Amino acid sequence: MLRFSMSGQGSPTIVMFSGAGGPLEGWFKLFPEIEALGTVVTYDRPRIGGSARAREPQLGTTVVLQLRALLREIGARPPFLLVGHSFGGLHANLFARVYSDETCGVLFIEATAPDDVLNMKQYRSTLQRVVAGLLDRFSPPDPNDEISNELETVAEIGEAPDFPPIPVTVISGGKRLPRWMASREALLERERNQEALARLSPLGERIIARGSAHFPQVSEPHVVLEALSKLVARTRSQSPA
Repeated sequence: MLRFSMSGQGSPTIVMFSGAGGPLEGWFKLFPEIEALGTVVTYDRPRIGGSARAREPQLGTTVVLQLRALLREIGARPPFLLVGHSFGGLHANLFARVYSDETCGVLFIEATAPDDVLNMKQYRSTLQRVVAGLLDRFSPPDPNDEISNELETVAEIGEAPDFPPIPVTVISGGKRLPRWMASREALLERERNQEALARLSPLGERIIARGSAHFPQVSEPHVVLEALSKLVARTRSQSPA
């Protein structure tokens, strides 16, 4: 059973994909203003917040199918405007490809790109590697959770249909992380990958949230709401008359 919230009304249906381990409450600073833009659906993926533990490996296709079933069950209707933060960006990316006929736009917020999963670990510092090793030792990862299956999710994105030519906005945090948290090489890789997300569609654009690091929806909710409002307008202008 997945815990969810649905509020607001009208079209589009704005579907929120939280980052790994992030409960639906993480979007609280966007409310109630976001509800003026359409119907808003937030939810907890398995083992997060109020949702039950995952019974099967949380590959990207599993997550997407679970969400699609939830949307149908609660009567949430397309077109869907997807909002993906951090790891949830992978799921939004895959959903848009699989259900392109139901997806009208995507807002990526500090979103994980496929190449982040494939390349970023090589840039981890010695301290980061030690901390990660200790965490794995004292709190072994669940083989069913989404992080344990991230490589399979990336492979599924690569095998899915092309990303549709729909309006896309990428919001990237502009605050520079300390060197011990992210090396220059890691920052350059991340920059390339954020640009690549904006290039998924010929209608892609990128915004820098200057006062934010990884959580613009918390530190600068006005930036996210403004970008989302403009994206909604762009999707409506692209819709057939």
